[in-house]
Amino acid sequence: MNSPISRRSVTASLLAGAAIVATPGAAFSAPSPAADRSADSHQHPAKPTIVLIHGAFADASSWSTVVELLQGQGHRVLAPALPLRGLASDASYIRSVLDSVPGPIVLVGHSYGGSVISQAAAEFPRVMALVYIAAFVPDIGESALELTNRYPGSTLAQATTTQSYPLPDGGTGEELIIKKDLFRQQFAAGVPVPTAQVMAAGQRPITVAALQEKATAAAWKKIPSWYLVATEDRNIPPAAEQWMAERAGARTITVPAPHAVAVSDPGSVTDLILRAVRSVRSDL
Repeated sequence: MNSPISRRSVTASLLAGAAIVATPGAAFSAPSPAADRSADSHQHPAKPTIVLIHGAFADASSWSTVVELLQGQGHRVLAPALPLRGLASDASYIRSVLDSVPGPIVLVGHSYGGSVISQAAAEFPRVMALVYIAAFVPDIGESALELTNRYPGSTLAQATTTQSYPLPDGGTGEELIIKKDLFRQQFAAGVPVPTAQVMAAGQRPITVAALQEKATAAAWKKIPSWYLVATEDRNIPPAAEQWMAERAGARTITVPAPHAVAVSDPGSVTDLILRAVRSVRSDL
């Protein structure tokens, strides 16, 4: 594993995640004085902004250590909270976030967040690279659920439970959550128990409708992409991840990690993101 992180530091990072990145109005990391001198609201910053989109059963704090590593190298980072209510509405929300970001963007998605970035980045010229971290890469007309079932290996259906939530029209919808006693083995195998327990307590449910909703855009067909395959993933079959990465023509790395690879192996995730960033900077 790259950039070894101690059990104490990973747990501390997750506990601090809400203060760093998990609020709905998540803020940019402070730019350097040089960036202040070279960029204003009408100019591109010296480096692309890295926008991190979490997936189902997680929140923005799942990126905490990755954020720290990227900030430590002087990068501007934003990790907004994703509603997880529906693909079209989630993508529309993230697109509104991107509208507020000056200059070029490297857009990163984990899990269901991959579906979201594929749709949100379509016809958005300032997104210069897409990075998929154990994520869905749907084509037009495909859903996350369909891609999960394309290959055997996912045990998510057995590990989740369905609960109802109120809809604005007075009706009810259905959402999924991973059973807390199964969370670590399903989502974060190998992550220290205290860390996995914090993650399970703070997990965000996703609507069943969001996983069934078909994509209406596929930005990866026009935007260069990178992909991390997590070979121990129990949510998305690793064979499906490899297939999606190959179809997208993504520059791909393989890591022996669970679905929550940004927590278990933040160094590998950060390295892949930086590869995309370097490619973008060479094109500016």
